[in-house]
Amino acid sequence: MAYIVKSSERLRPAASETETKALLYLMNFREDSEEVYYFVVDFFNDLTGMSKLADKMWDVQSKGAKSPSPKMIGAELVTLYKNYLSDFEFSCFILFLGGISNTVRVDNHINSFGISNIKEEALKKIIDGLKEECLNKTYIDNSEIIDNKINTFLSKVHFVIDDKEKSEYVKKIVRLNPTIMPKDDVLIAIFNEIMNAQASKKNNKVVEDITLTLPNEAISYGRHLSVTEIKMLVLNRILTQEVVGGKLPLSFTPIYNLYPEEKRKSMLEDCQLDFSKALFDSSSQDDYWKLFEGVYELVKDNPEDDINTIFNKLDVELKNRCRHFNVLSLKYFISKIKDGLEL
Repeated sequence: MAYIVKSSERLRPAASETETKALLYLMNFREDSEEVYYFVVDFFNDLTGMSKLADKMWDVQSKGAKSPSPKMIGAELVTLYKNYLSDFEFSCFILFLGGISNTVRVDNHINSFGISNIKEEALKKIIDGLKEECLNKTYIDNSEIIDNKINTFLSKVHFVIDDKEKSEYVKKIVRLNPTIMPKDDVLIAIFNEIMNAQASKKNNKVVEDITLTLPNEAISYGRHLSVTEIKMLVLNRILTQEVVGGKLPLSFTPIYNLYPEEKRKSMLEDCQLDFSKALFDSSSQDDYWKLFEGVYELVKDNPEDDINTIFNKLDVELKNRCRHFNVLSLKYFISKIKDGLEL
């Protein structure tokens, strides 16, 4: 069994808004979204979701046009069809569209559908467009352009129409306490940061003509983001909007109240300053992110634990490597994450 990488977008360094929306759709808006762990960028297709052990794959092609004709839609299916014909097994084929003409769907109110919601005449044109595009591609043998294979493939395709704003896609990434949810302009900035992170993966090693024997080998090329990376990015950006001068976190209150009253304010300011130093010290960012992830996982898995318990469960060596934190400021940092999550 082998898969040869073809038609990677070597000449297009930037991910589009639609590609990032497709990623966040796959991450948050499907019944099986929790199974997706990796997002492989511009390798098998625009985007391919993978499970944590790379034993299940979701294949995604995206197109940003707002009103593509049925024939154009058919042409966009070509890389999905290529992967359908390959030796690798993809559990789902998704065409994510920026919009669609009202002449295509049977029910124009349904934005996530299979071919049963496509009008007969439009479906014929989609098939024509796919066949023509297949003939133009050297990576699809003409013997594979036959009706029974195409019809079986189309029965497996899921069409998704983008119907959400950037901010809506970001809000679904991490379950946050509503009191800290930022305004839309902040959420849009976070969306753009995810888009840039996605685009950066296209600049990694060229993979055109690489041969894989198993899907998991794709992860070795570093052209992927993980669910954890994206969640950490979002949570960090939201929780660090107000580091210095921010409000006292509720879960830090018992520690704060134990401190001598006359020194509480300066203690809180010192904690915030340490947090700020850790956040902006570029020389220790790897350890900062490992600490952030460690705290996040402990809080998520142990929602009843208080700040002191979480502090004691953290890896001792990691705590020591994060040199800007002391006992109090690290507990303050933990409380910011704990209070930010809606568990």
